[in-house]
Amino acid sequence: MSELAPLISDLALILICAGVMTLVFKRLKQPLVLGYIVAGFLASPHFTLTPSVIDTASIHTWSEIGVIFLLFALGLEFSFKKLVKVGGTAIIAACAIIFSMIMIGMTVGWTFGWKSMDCLYLGGMLAMSSTTIIYKAFDDLGLRQQRFAGLVLSILIIEDILAIVLMVLLSTVAVSQNFEGGEMVFSIGKLVFFLILWFVVGIYLIPIFLKRSKKWVSNETMLILSLAMCFGMVVLAAQVGFSPAFGAFIMGSILAETVEAETIEKLVAPVKDLFGAIFFVSVGMMVDPAMIVEYIAPIITITLAILLGQTIFGTAGVVLSGQPLKVAMQCGFSLTQIGEFAFIIAALGVSLNVTSSFLYPIVVAVSVITTFLTPYMIRLAVPAYQIVEKKMPVKWKLMLERYTAGSQTVNSESHWKKLLMDITRMVAIYAVLCIAVILLSFQFVMPLFYMVLPEFGAKLVGAFFMIVCISPFLRAIVMKKNHSIEFQTLWQDNRFNRAPLLSTIVLRMIMAVGFILFIIKSLFEASTMLVIGIAIALVILMILSRQLKKQSIFMERTFMQNLNFRDTHDEFKGKKRPKYEGHLLSRDLHLSDFDIPADSLWAGYTLRELNLGNKYGVHVVSIIRGLHRINIPGANVRLFPGDTIQVIGTDEQLVEFSKQVERVSCAAEENEIEKREMHLKQFVVDEQSPFLNTTIMNSGIRNQYRCLVVGVEKENTSLLSPDANMMLEEGDVVWVVGEIEDVYQLVNK
Repeated sequence: MSELAPLISDLALILICAGVMTLVFKRLKQPLVLGYIVAGFLASPHFTLTPSVIDTASIHTWSEIGVIFLLFALGLEFSFKKLVKVGGTAIIAACAIIFSMIMIGMTVGWTFGWKSMDCLYLGGMLAMSSTTIIYKAFDDLGLRQQRFAGLVLSILIIEDILAIVLMVLLSTVAVSQNFEGGEMVFSIGKLVFFLILWFVVGIYLIPIFLKRSKKWVSNETMLILSLAMCFGMVVLAAQVGFSPAFGAFIMGSILAETVEAETIEKLVAPVKDLFGAIFFVSVGMMVDPAMIVEYIAPIITITLAILLGQTIFGTAGVVLSGQPLKVAMQCGFSLTQIGEFAFIIAALGVSLNVTSSFLYPIVVAVSVITTFLTPYMIRLAVPAYQIVEKKMPVKWKLMLERYTAGSQTVNSESHWKKLLMDITRMVAIYAVLCIAVILLSFQFVMPLFYMVLPEFGAKLVGAFFMIVCISPFLRAIVMKKNHSIEFQTLWQDNRFNRAPLLSTIVLRMIMAVGFILFIIKSLFEASTMLVIGIAIALVILMILSRQLKKQSIFMERTFMQNLNFRDTHDEFKGKKRPKYEGHLLSRDLHLSDFDIPADSLWAGYTLRELNLGNKYGVHVVSIIRGLHRINIPGANVRLFPGDTIQVIGTDEQLVEFSKQVERVSCAAEENEIEKREMHLKQFVVDEQSPFLNTTIMNSGIRNQYRCLVVGVEKENTSLLSPDANMMLEEGDVVWVVGEIEDVYQLVNK
């Protein structure tokens, strides 16, 4: 009998424990993450009643793969356009919360005398709330439709991207072992550079590749391609000094902008669930009960720090962003837990050997406690607000009301502000592309030229190659936005605007000249004035070139089409929500989607018959049916099973309407089964029957009584197949089929 490899037996043990705990925690209606952690503890050497994992090194490798899949899946759910759409409210609140919680975590660590790296990593762990746990809590409590829930989810989007940035910064600090400002600035600059480069190049190339290969791509091939791109970016990120998880997240966010994102997400989900389970089980394996008992004081302290810190500073951050106190407290109380990112940051510290062994079990214990407390903290928000409102001085109330009202006032952007922001964004993108082309050319292209050409010829060809490659970008830097509405308006409005406007062109032209100057000076020894003259002449030729103009416009148009194609596709399929949704918030109105299940009692009825506006105060603005969207449906439009209706109303109205949607579905399931059962009955046409001497068509049996004549027995004949024009005569036995109430009403007539 062959000997079983330790890794296989370890995986068997891990998956058995995870499977059992999954069932148990599903039964208890608790997050599966906690079940996996418990499973890891059962499979660890710390629990002696069950077999233990042998090959811990291999399990650790598998857990690192799990982190990659978790971040890749998170990236698929993330979108850079979502980051733009969440608005300043979520950004301000998230930044305030993260900064405050990092400071609290570091303070707690210093209080217990821990080393600097432990304090720093602890602060990073406490700063990130758990997206998974909050999603589940909102679903369980029926709060997804409320105003504060949308804001919380927006804050979580910002926290997810900032968590990635934080991981990069923590890795940098861990490697350098100090807090030098110059090193930190360089790391942030490198991060921004590669973010822009990978996103722009990825959005430009990957959708084109997927479109052109679509006819040859099956689900199996799509899974392989998506994982290949994921791990390719993981390797690339590691090569340039970032964590592998960062690369996985970036590739996921790039693929999130493609039409195939949903397909990829479904295909990757089983693989992600498997390796994610192994990761969380490995987290549980590090839980040492003896260490938890030893560090019970820090565990309790950190738990209280999270609960109090998030409720206080979370509320303050949301208030600072301009939201009312009630909404702010609901947000703050909802964020009082740590989860997936805390484990990932802790795993990062362990892999870099910069954190102490006790930190991981402490964080796990705190996560378990705060997770269990999350639903109770969410429920506590409103009573706590009522108490605060009663105790708060009148002056403070008035001050908060004035602040929130002032913050929510919408001011139109000035032309100058919009123009400068557009120019800055455009220059940054094209400058990054130019730098990337130059660096890659010097690294890979120039050595090839030196191998096949003489030194001077190689330099000449190399300079020509680089200048040609970056010429569309340089032209765009100089000329883009010079014919925009904002530029023309400012130019015409006031002659004093013309000098600053011209200066923006001159500065961009100097930047373009600088790129060419750098290339020539790096390759040739020549007079500076001569090189400057050549560079200026080349930039002028680029500006005048019609071919470069067409190429620049084509590249930008292709990029924007790729970036927006998923939205366009979703709009065609009726999935995209209307743009006016954001304007409803200022009026305390919200737009929510509700599905009409197959068993709903509303199915088949018109909007006039349902009278939803008068009954529940909500208004149906759109009906999404398959690939079609019915906007502003008329009163005679019927609802069908599978429809998605978009409804406008207040928080209270939408909550009540949501309950009613579930109620009519349950009513159909419980009460309508017997009523809808079909029965076969017979009746005799006598001299008093209203159907005497009438045809089946004119009898009203089908239209009035909603029954179907399936046969007629006439005197001295067998059962006849009914004809619509058959005359019903005295003594005929008529067989009918219909629902029980309709049949008995007809037979007793």
